Amino acid sequence: MSSTNPKPSTAVLDHDKVADQASTYVAKFERRETPLQRFKKFLHHYPIAAPLIVLLLAVISFSVIVGDRFLHPFNLSLVLQQVTIIGVIGVAQTLIILTAGIDLSVGAIMVLTSVVMGRMAVNHGIDPSLSILIGIGVGALAGFINGLLITRLKIPPFIATLGSWNVFFALNLWYSKSETIRSQDISNIAPLLQWTGQTIDFFGARLTYGSLLMLGIFFLIWYALNWTAWGRHVYATGDDPEAAKLAGIRTTRILMSVYVLAGVVCAIGAWVLIGRIGSVSPQAGTMTNLDSITAVVIGGCSLFGGRGSIYGTLIGALVVGVFRNGLALAGVDVLWQEFTVGILIISAVGIDQWIRRGTA
Repeated sequence: MSSTNPKPSTAVLDHDKVADQASTYVAKFERRETPLQRFKKFLHHYPIAAPLIVLLLAVISFSVIVGDRFLHPFNLSLVLQQVTIIGVIGVAQTLIILTAGIDLSVGAIMVLTSVVMGRMAVNHGIDPSLSILIGIGVGALAGFINGLLITRLKIPPFIATLGSWNVFFALNLWYSKSETIRSQDISNIAPLLQWTGQTIDFFGARLTYGSLLMLGIFFLIWYALNWTAWGRHVYATGDDPEAAKLAGIRTTRILMSVYVLAGVVCAIGAWVLIGRIGSVSPQAGTMTNLDSITAVVIGGCSLFGGRGSIYGTLIGALVVGVFRNGLALAGVDVLWQEFTVGILIISAVGIDQWIRRGTA
């Protein structure tokens, strides 16, 4: 018995013919972005753009309001000198904030290590270069203690560094006996401590070695964050620590290294502080922690971690310096200068929140 294949019906043949001739185009529904949405996306991809725009607008505004005095090379170099200490400590604060933490003790670490450097060199007769290294070692130890409190005892960074701020400040007063080491004594016994305050002339501007050292620190940390595996791990730890652990990143070690490095940077800031004021004072720079946070926030670094640029902090510090300098030249009272800085901080955090809502 033979089997035969049934012939396809005419309807089926017509359906196949129509299907072969049908267009394969799939309808696409494109959502047009408004200029504001495109601008928001641009700010998200380039966090440094917002503070840079503010800095440029501030320079243009004050050059019009104040005149040639503001744009004079000497005045611009003065702004750079004024933000040098905030810039150096801002580097340490940026490293911490990138890991979704915050360090309230950076100012106390800086002052404590400056006292250690000064008393070691002037009071105890230790070689100035060795005194600086001892101070850097004390800064690393202070950062290590902060790291232990946060990684081992699981104390929130805000509380841990708030407590260590009081501890380091008390140690500073105890070791210094609340005494200031005079500039004359330092220049006679340990002039190396004041080296960062020496100036060089550059086309009418007066740059200090401390300012050049600050720029060097920014470049080194920028390179480490952008061109090394350690830097990528820092961003990953701040963005999502659990995902970073699953990816094989040892987040505890990363956090420890960040806090130790921050302590070292604070100690270098202590050397810059001595050069800036010429003496060693246990009361100088104790509020630098707040100024460093201001520079980091205005510079576009997110307080939630994992997002920001080290050069944004430099621009943030310059924004604060330009506003204070420009307002002072314009005759504005110091009270309203601080009011303006407060508005800048609130605006920077508000912009960061706006960007995160639109791109999360």
